Amino acid sequence: MGLRIPRAILEAMAAQAAAAAPLEACGILAGRGDRVEAFHPTTNADQSAEHFSMAPKEQFAVAKAIRAAGQQVLAIYHSHPHSPARPSAEDIRLAVTPGVVYVILSLRRKERPEVKGFLIEEAVVTETAVEALAEE
Repeated sequence: MGLRIPRAILEAMAAQAAAAAPLEACGILAGRGDRVEAFHPTTNADQSAEHFSMAPKEQFAVAKAIRAAGQQVLAIYHSHPHSPARPSAEDIRLAVTPGVVYVILSLRRKERPEVKGFLIEEAVVTETAVEALAEE
């Protein structure tokens, strides 16, 4: 299961991550099939540079908006301000939502953020494709 993400959404994710740095940013990507149609940025309630948790009220509101739009949660996204786009031990431990892609955006090279996707189930990590879509 890979993801196809419009370039405008990738740019919005990178802008949110840059604005939040040095803290991690987070959010939810929604859509249909493997195509992301919406980016829902959320607040990192932990206010940490090394981990994140989404503000529960925001997470609930996003889930409601996604249902109302006839979409589904495709990915949980967060940034790594200083480390590579790969899951940390804590990311793996806290990955409890089955069937979604965990997208990590690394700002290690600020001029060219790196985005990777991972399926994480029962502590098994499998990288999955993330394709940037040209504007339509």
